[in-house]
Amino acid sequence: MTDQNDDELKFGDVVKAGDLKQALDAIAAEHGGASLEARNKVLARIKETNAEGRERARLMLEDDGGGTLCARRICHLEDVLISAIFDYASRHVYPVENPSTSERLAVSAVGGYGRGTLAPGSDIDLLFVLPYRSTPWTEQVAEWILYLLWDLGQKVGHATRNIDECVRLSRSDMTIRTAILEARYLCGDRALYGELETRFRTEVVEGTGPEFISAKLAERDERHRKIGDTRYLVEPNVKEGKGGLRDINTLFWIARYYYRIGSTEDLVKLGVLSRREYDLFAKAEDFLWAVRCHLHFLTGKSEERLSFDVQREIAAALDYQDHPGLSAVERFMKHYFLVAKDVGDLTRIFCAELEDEQAKTAPGLINGVIGRFAGKPKRIPGTLDFLDDRGRIRLAEKDAFKKDPVNLIRLFHLADLRALDIHPETLKQVTRSLRLINPALRENEEANRLFMSILTSPRDPADILRRMNEAGVLGKFIPEFGKIVSMMQFNMYHHFTVDEHLIRSVASLASIEKGQESGQVPLSTKLMPGIEHRDVLYVAVFIHDIAKGRPEDHSTAGAKVARKLCPRLGMSPHQTELVAWLIEEHLTMSMVAQTRDLNDRKTIVDFADRVQSLDRLKLLLVLTVCDIRAVGPGVWNGWKGQLLRTLYYETELLISGGFSEASRKERAKAIRASLIDVLAERGWSEKERKAYIRLPYENYLLSVSHEDQIRHAEFIRQADQAGHALATMVRTHAFHAITEITLLAPDHPRLLSIVTGACAAAGANIADAEIYTTRDGRALDTILINRAFDTDEDELRRAKSVSRMIEQVLAGETSMPEEIARKRTYRRKAKAFRVKPQVTISNTLSNKLTVIEVECLDRPGLLSDITSVLSDLSLDISSAHITTFGEKVVDSFYVKDLVGMKVTNETRQANIIARLTAVLADEQDEVRDRMPSGVIAPVGTTVRRSSRRRSA
Repeated sequence: MTDQNDDELKFGDVVKAGDLKQALDAIAAEHGGASLEARNKVLARIKETNAEGRERARLMLEDDGGGTLCARRICHLEDVLISAIFDYASRHVYPVENPSTSERLAVSAVGGYGRGTLAPGSDIDLLFVLPYRSTPWTEQVAEWILYLLWDLGQKVGHATRNIDECVRLSRSDMTIRTAILEARYLCGDRALYGELETRFRTEVVEGTGPEFISAKLAERDERHRKIGDTRYLVEPNVKEGKGGLRDINTLFWIARYYYRIGSTEDLVKLGVLSRREYDLFAKAEDFLWAVRCHLHFLTGKSEERLSFDVQREIAAALDYQDHPGLSAVERFMKHYFLVAKDVGDLTRIFCAELEDEQAKTAPGLINGVIGRFAGKPKRIPGTLDFLDDRGRIRLAEKDAFKKDPVNLIRLFHLADLRALDIHPETLKQVTRSLRLINPALRENEEANRLFMSILTSPRDPADILRRMNEAGVLGKFIPEFGKIVSMMQFNMYHHFTVDEHLIRSVASLASIEKGQESGQVPLSTKLMPGIEHRDVLYVAVFIHDIAKGRPEDHSTAGAKVARKLCPRLGMSPHQTELVAWLIEEHLTMSMVAQTRDLNDRKTIVDFADRVQSLDRLKLLLVLTVCDIRAVGPGVWNGWKGQLLRTLYYETELLISGGFSEASRKERAKAIRASLIDVLAERGWSEKERKAYIRLPYENYLLSVSHEDQIRHAEFIRQADQAGHALATMVRTHAFHAITEITLLAPDHPRLLSIVTGACAAAGANIADAEIYTTRDGRALDTILINRAFDTDEDELRRAKSVSRMIEQVLAGETSMPEEIARKRTYRRKAKAFRVKPQVTISNTLSNKLTVIEVECLDRPGLLSDITSVLSDLSLDISSAHITTFGEKVVDSFYVKDLVGMKVTNETRQANIIARLTAVLADEQDEVRDRMPSGVIAPVGTTVRRSSRRRSA
């Protein structure tokens, strides 16, 4: 990818080739070149040189920060080692005084090694080039080299081929063609290698540019698809990810193949890239190489994924510092994503030039990468500045943006309005015209009208917004958005950067409005057609996290941004205040639904006081749904949807004047009547129906779906008929990657801890749990565990194994395995994350109960630890709400003392806080020692308890 200059890079500071060869010659002279003793000495010296050279490269990387330099230095070190090994093998082990024409061998580097850059943990790819066929001498020399490299501990990919084979295979295999394209001579017969270069150029490359370009771009697209077709994953793959080093390699391959150049800098001479663009390209490459080299040095292996557990250390190695609102690691990752975006911008510019060049010389590329250029572009109706070039927008004149900067917004509006793609040449001009987006354009009424039309488009607004963001227009036109472009949040909850999350939120809203998500979010889908303030909702969804990364709370700061931005977008004062309110409260509904007792009237009253109107309630619900669904895969689930629906319906009743105990009773009565009718249709006798319908509490009837109530009824009936005090049933949810285990058992205080411990013993990770109690003192618990197998057959077999473990433990037939007891003394903390433990006690969130809320880093056994402490403190847990946000949990416990009163004594409250804080920090070993042996709750448990279970 880059030129080598030994003097500039000071490769001698890493290793000196002459010194190593002299040392090996001395070994041969003393011990005999082919002796086993000499080989061992050679291996030891090579190992020493390799270790010292890599350590020097690491120290030089820390000193000068040059990522590309480091990759070249390691490559040069490898060159010296292989050349010395070849020289030793050919002169001292298998010397030939008068070699025949067949006894010639050229050793060349291919792959990344061939490009002259090598990461510390990368494989070494070699091509041994033969003139005709293999001979005993060439086989022996090649094997001696390979075995020594293997003994050195290196991973070596290799091939031994004659020139005819190289040419023939290159024609049919694009991988081999690419390898030989970037091959580099190392040692051996230079004339032989030169012959390969000449024949490859004339017999393979000549006239096949379109074919090669098409294959490489298709290969890139497939790679992006497999790894995640976005460059904004918060744990990116530095090598294979979108905007990573492999994308840079792809451009180099294409440029070298098509333009016959030796380095990317030659693209400046050809006019493909400007000097500024090339400098940006070089900086991007250098940064990515620095990250990759640090990653390999840090992990001691060929690790390409920039995972959370190494991001903080690499940020420190690259000397990033904390900044108000952003930690050092978040600043580092923001820089990473901006670099990845630069790679995408430069790719687009390069492809535009390549397409124009190809259009002059060829009818097109295969597979539709570059289509035929016959046919005159048509003018798009309503505009003089843009043309429709077979489904892609082109500029009628190159200075169209300069003449009217509003065209920078109009371009994307037309793309949305007419479902057109944008020509790469046009996007290149957009990138080069970003300086035209100034305060005057931002205040331009027409530009803002066009942008609002894009944002609220009934077609695919997220696609156009993403195109605007990729081109750099969105962040320039809305500077507040520009501040969060490529910003990541250093936690396990958010899967994407902030800008990508916001665009995905808009995509979620658009799909809901089109009715495409009725199965997942039925209430939001039902409400959307009746929402009056559609524009308000789209703006709020688009900017709800726009103030992330500031010292001030992002909801409060975001409302300030809204009050400034919305008038510019043409919104009225009323609309502006509504957007500001939605942003201020955009986390409220989610937190209330997941961390508060929705069966406590005070919860609903307090929430209704904040919402105040049905319009606001509808808007906030849809915003909340879009926000959660855009966080990342697997974050949204049916349980969260049910909680939000319950909160919505209860609040709607109160705001509309219909909330009362009588109302709840009437609803429960209607549900009971409906359930009785269904059971009658299923053949239940009247006696059975009357006996069963008295079992469920009202909360169960109002919270559980009708379908599940029927399943539970049949389940309990079968268990009673069989005389089973303990029973389980299972079913799978492949779409949600969840398996459901329903348990019927006699209720007792530590049931939850025992059940979660049994799940852990069986290797099942609990994702969710719904816990209810019947009036005859039995627990009806539904445990949701993460799916482990692709097929339902295998998953059901596993779930039944987990169920048997639960039954055996509850029946006293088995104790927790020693493995679980050992796990109790081990706390697997996510070292990359820091969550300060906090405990708060409130007597204002419930009229009858004290609410204890804890916030801390998640870990195995956390729920058992907390509930055990509360039990030791003689507190009765009425309901527990355990919610996981990535690595952080926010747990709320509604409690009372043993005489049924709130905890009001300040001394006792202080004691509760102290005891819980200690266990959250994992500092109170004696608390764990008093807990039942082997009880452990897996990471990520969410619990809903519908009725009160006494701890004593």
